[in-house]
Amino acid sequence: MEALVNTATDPQFQIALLVSLASVATFFTVIEPLFRRDKLKERMKQVSDHRDRLRQQQRDSLAKKSSKRLRSSTPQGAMKEIVENLKLLEVFDEESARKKLMMAGFRGQRPVFVFMTARLGLPFVVATLVGVYVYAFNGFELDSLGRLLATLGSFFAGFYLPNIYVNNSVKKRQQKIQLAWPDGLDLLLICVESGMSVEAALQKVGQELGGSCVELAEELGLTTAELSYLQERKQAYKNLADRTGLEGVKAVVTALIQSEKYGTPLGQSLRVMADESRMLRMQEAEKKAAALPPKLTVPMIGFFLPVLFAVILGPAIMQVMDIL
Repeated sequence: MEALVNTATDPQFQIALLVSLASVATFFTVIEPLFRRDKLKERMKQVSDHRDRLRQQQRDSLAKKSSKRLRSSTPQGAMKEIVENLKLLEVFDEESARKKLMMAGFRGQRPVFVFMTARLGLPFVVATLVGVYVYAFNGFELDSLGRLLATLGSFFAGFYLPNIYVNNSVKKRQQKIQLAWPDGLDLLLICVESGMSVEAALQKVGQELGGSCVELAEELGLTTAELSYLQERKQAYKNLADRTGLEGVKAVVTALIQSEKYGTPLGQSLRVMADESRMLRMQEAEKKAAALPPKLTVPMIGFFLPVLFAVILGPAIMQVMDIL
């Protein structure tokens, strides 16, 4: 153990390890584009699989209520047994986790089992790694109380890491959909006013947006599939709003439901909502631009001003030193 600790704390060994990691990272960065897959084709395949599952579900049970959520086939394996035996679905609120994972783009039952298993096992993994680092390798040079607090803190941090990852994925996905949503509404308005049905319009818009925003194209494709096989079209629109979680999408969904229920004209509503979505996107950009000067204050004080003072006062100080 002492030899291992000495080796790990050796500066030359640490430098060699960092150089090796940098080399591996550089190699991976160079070859990664060669193995990159077409995300659009993968997501379109998911849409096709989802349509097939909907068709099979419609054939199997026509008496089921349309308010029930669509689920994929239940995966088998150790994770399923762990989650079911420990009743983690009840402990961690399965419905809330499923909704959050759908908003992040993870559909089906398998992501739910993976998420539950991660919330159960990741705290112990993180606490074990931190404990080994602070106790065996004397990391951070802490005392006994500090080591104990670090281990306990890592345990609680590991418990929230899956939630943090999913929340970040949801935010990134919502940002991409929010940026492409006004353009999608404009295309949808053109298709509707040209005489196309809602299903054909959604399918056409999804195809057109597939190159710029795969996430929005996927959601529109799923909505088209659900409109074809669900008993109530209103549920398909509500599923679109639940999967995105955006207020702009919810407003359009409400307009679509009212248009089908009361026969109100859809074109004018889409035109107004497209203008509002574009205005909200511009306001968000202006808000970020307005927040930039305060954020630059600290970097300017910490990095720019010392260098500026050194350049201005440096020659004068050197002349005074020569005189003295």
